[in-house]
Amino acid sequence: MDTATAAAAANTATQYGIQHLWVTGGALDRSILVILGLMSIGSWFIIATKLWDQHILRKSARQVEKTFWSAPSLKDGVNKLKKSDDFRFIAETGMRAASHHEGRLTDRVDLHEWITMALQRAVDAVNQRSSSGLSFLATVGSSAPFVGLFGTVIGILNALVAISYAGQASLDKVAGPVGEALIMTALGLFAAVPAVWGYNWLLRRNRNIQEDVRNFASDLHAYLISGSRVQSN
Repeated sequence: MDTATAAAAANTATQYGIQHLWVTGGALDRSILVILGLMSIGSWFIIATKLWDQHILRKSARQVEKTFWSAPSLKDGVNKLKKSDDFRFIAETGMRAASHHEGRLTDRVDLHEWITMALQRAVDAVNQRSSSGLSFLATVGSSAPFVGLFGTVIGILNALVAISYAGQASLDKVAGPVGEALIMTALGLFAAVPAVWGYNWLLRRNRNIQEDVRNFASDLHAYLISGSRVQSN
């Protein structure tokens, strides 16, 4: 009796599952599965890449404190940073603004304001790059459960229509198709939960990194104007 029960359970698992849903489902069912799959893959890809980008920025911030401000000159400090470094991009922007404050347009803006605008644009560009992709995570976190729920509604509707045509409404004939339709809801939550967690985690880490970027730009501004760095208490 136990062997027969196990065999029946295995047969049911084979009949109703993601593979069976893909094979027997229509174009709409397959489209929903593909969308949820792309949402999940895209979320994990963005989480992994943004964590790596944040690691690079944090490493650069530590490198700035060790090598940049200890250099004999601003130019030497810039040369000690990697060419692709975001802090070097900010420093070079400030240096260009300080050395090219001339012309009929710029002579109407004092040096302090001119450097401030240049550094602010550079900081905004760095912060925008560090925040790119987070909107995708927010979109997946808010919409994936509804996409999964939509797939569940369509699956239940198709299952009930098929059962009505067959004329069999017993529990074993209803539970399987309806349970298979609920897979869509589970997949929607599987895509949404990591996206929400990843979004909140990355956003919190980004705030700390962006604060380091703003502090560096502020210190650089003070150095370009007064020739010395303003030390924080």
